[in-house]
Amino acid sequence: MKKFILITALVISTLSMTAQESNVSLSGALPTGDAGDVTTFGLNLDLNYLWAVAEQFDLGLTAGYHHYFGEDIDLEGFGTVEAEDFGFLPIAAAARFNATEQFTIGADVGYAIGLNPDGNDGGFYYAPKVQYGLTPLIDIVLSYRGVSLDGGSFDALSLGFEFGL
Repeated sequence: MKKFILITALVISTLSMTAQESNVSLSGALPTGDAGDVTTFGLNLDLNYLWAVAEQFDLGLTAGYHHYFGEDIDLEGFGTVEAEDFGFLPIAAAARFNATEQFTIGADVGYAIGLNPDGNDGGFYYAPKVQYGLTPLIDIVLSYRGVSLDGGSFDALSLGFEFGL
C-alpha cells in the first residue's frame, strides 16, 4: 500500500509540474461513405486537456459531442423518408506532435458512445488531424473522424477552429 501511495504521489507531482494546455474546438463536418448516405452535415464540439511530456509532444484526454443532421432519402415509388439525426459522445486519448511553432500533427483514439438514434451503440473512435496555428490561442484544424460500428462505419471530414483556454 505504501508503494501505491508513493507512486500515485510521484505521478501527480510530475503531472502538476509539466506544462498543461486546455482548449475547446468547434468544427463543421461533411459525412463520407455510408454516413453521407443518411446525413448531410455535422457539428462537432470537443474539449481537450493536454500535458507536455516532451519538448514537442503532448498527451492528454479529449471528450466532446458530435451531431449529424439526417437527410431526406427518396425511396423511388414510395415517397421521401427523413433519416434520423446521429449523435456521438467521443471519449479518447489525445496525442499531439508539435512539428513546428505553427504546425501540429495529432490523433485522438478511444470510444464514441452512440446517443441517437435508437440502436446506435457507438464504437471505436479515431480522429487523425493536422493543425495550423493562426495565433498563439487559435488553430485551424482539419480532421478525419471515424466511428467503427457493427456492420460499417460512420466517417466524416471536419474543418474548424481550436481555441486555447
